[in-house]
Amino acid sequence: MAESSVEESQQKVEEIIEKYDVESRYRKLSGLSGLFVSGWLVAMSAFHFYTAGLSTLPTSIHRAVHLTFAMVAVFLLYPARKSSSRRSIPWYDWLLAGLSALGCGYIVFFFNDIARRGAAVFPHDLWLGIMTIVLILEAGRRVSGKVLPMLSILFLLYCYFGRQMPGVFMHRGYSINRIVQHMYLVPEGIFGVALGVSSTFVFIFILFGAFLSRCGGARFFTNLALALAGRSPGGPAKVAIAASGLLGTINGSSVANVATTGVFTIPLMKRVGYSPEFAGAVEAAASTAGQFLPPIMGAGAFVMSEFLQVPYLRIAAAAAIPAAIYYLALYFNVHCRAQRRGLKGLPERDLPNATGVLLHDGHLLIPLGVVLYALLSKYTPLAAAFWGVISIFAVSFLRPHTRMNIRDLLKTMEEGARSALGVALACAMVGFIVGTSSLTGLGFVISNNIIELAHGRLFFTLLLGMVACLVLGMGLPTTANYIVTSTIIAPALIKMHILPLAAHMFVFYFGIMADLTPPVCLAAYTGAGIAGANPTQTGFQATRIALVAYLLPFTFIYSPAILLEDPNLPYLALLIVSAVVGVVGISGAFQGWLFCRLGLLVRGLLLASGVAVFFPQAQYKAAALVVLAAAFFVLWWRARASSEIS
Repeated sequence: MAESSVEESQQKVEEIIEKYDVESRYRKLSGLSGLFVSGWLVAMSAFHFYTAGLSTLPTSIHRAVHLTFAMVAVFLLYPARKSSSRRSIPWYDWLLAGLSALGCGYIVFFFNDIARRGAAVFPHDLWLGIMTIVLILEAGRRVSGKVLPMLSILFLLYCYFGRQMPGVFMHRGYSINRIVQHMYLVPEGIFGVALGVSSTFVFIFILFGAFLSRCGGARFFTNLALALAGRSPGGPAKVAIAASGLLGTINGSSVANVATTGVFTIPLMKRVGYSPEFAGAVEAAASTAGQFLPPIMGAGAFVMSEFLQVPYLRIAAAAAIPAAIYYLALYFNVHCRAQRRGLKGLPERDLPNATGVLLHDGHLLIPLGVVLYALLSKYTPLAAAFWGVISIFAVSFLRPHTRMNIRDLLKTMEEGARSALGVALACAMVGFIVGTSSLTGLGFVISNNIIELAHGRLFFTLLLGMVACLVLGMGLPTTANYIVTSTIIAPALIKMHILPLAAHMFVFYFGIMADLTPPVCLAAYTGAGIAGANPTQTGFQATRIALVAYLLPFTFIYSPAILLEDPNLPYLALLIVSAVVGVVGISGAFQGWLFCRLGLLVRGLLLASGVAVFFPQAQYKAAALVVLAAAFFVLWWRARASSEIS
């Protein structure tokens, strides 16, 4: 009976994941076709592992091989329609897979010939290019949904119909030959920087995450969080924050992270008394933010490093303080709610022992230490992840329950490659957008119009940029979303004399927060599905408890010291202290408790002052800090006097 219940629960979770995560709707194959696809994916992982640490290929050839592996796998794994069979591969998908290999393989085998003739377009180049572009759009639709392919088509049409565009968007227009050359034959479009990052940093870190998960990384993080925080008031919510953050830092998908940890943490939160909507919101907010939590962060951080030409470690360092502030905000929200509702933690008999957890699975921290040490020793992220994968395999033999045999190794390589397919196709499609921008100058046109629409005022430019990032990010994978917004929105901010790192972190944050922001809040919808909650209410709850993430990007712009950009230490300390004080005030206001129950007037005062703390003007920040400090003292004194203090 218990086993049947577990199976039903697992099946329900899988249905929820498939509903919101297109990448999870792949075929479950068996027989010769299943064996071929498994072998193909294992070969894909082996190729990337080999090129990450043992040998290299010319850039364009490496990217073309990467895309060949990805496109063939997508057509064989992902059906054309939801209603299509997931047990067999139709003949036309075998044909499309073969044509994909032909289109990308042409770049691999004739790269030197194309380079010698200066990428001049021959008739067969034209037809191969058109075919490959169409196949990329179709493969992308299957693995990532309709939004990005439709956006890519609009940008390609803009290249061709430039003369018919209105006003400032008009340009000379380009022939199909020129578009194909730019998108297919030269590393400006499909085989540009975006696909380059996917084929190197992103893939190897996804493989690292797959190896860590196979050895029980998710179980270890969850058990450790339970041991440390499970008994405190509202403990399961704090467990969700810690476990989801730790797992999210090595997982590039908000939806997948919610599904992985939420199936365990959300029922625990409901068990101690949190509402289904709040439980789903906490899991979604914690899982989403893992992508800007160092030391590994999400795939977008690697793209940022490449775009800005700064070491990845610099990006991780810049993200550290804001990420810590964000997770403090989540912690105070769940703590205040637990205190207001009198929620308890889990019974100690139901919790693992921290020492026991570390003795059982603590060796899984060694690979994370290896990656961090390599990054601090100025190794490239590619080399760091390479040695991280090797170290996971090595340390797995330290305990019988984590030991990997040949079957485990092959299965992990297969899962790692399959997890990377969505990112690979998203980056290939984003190449159309980046290529259009470089061919037509569209990025500069949009940047100029944003500035003009904001009348040259920085604050209104930031507001427009925020809205644009949230809209563009709806339904897009994080990596694709960041590349689009950094191509279109970030140049406008840089033109306003914003530091490039601050501008890119601004669009990176808001792009990620699109997964939490209604109406298209995929991470919140996934959490709501697992919790059995109302999706819209869960989305609004997630937005409330993650409010700090909507304020911090403005701090990046007005006070870049928080990103460790030439920080003045006393000023940096003031920024951190004021942000923490503001976070406490906002959390108390939203949850209606801070040392004691709060009335509406006090909640309004705390919320206004908490938000004002993030204002750049010194007089507002100082006034807000004084008000908050006075309010904290009065509330603490009142709670003490009435014996309600926690």
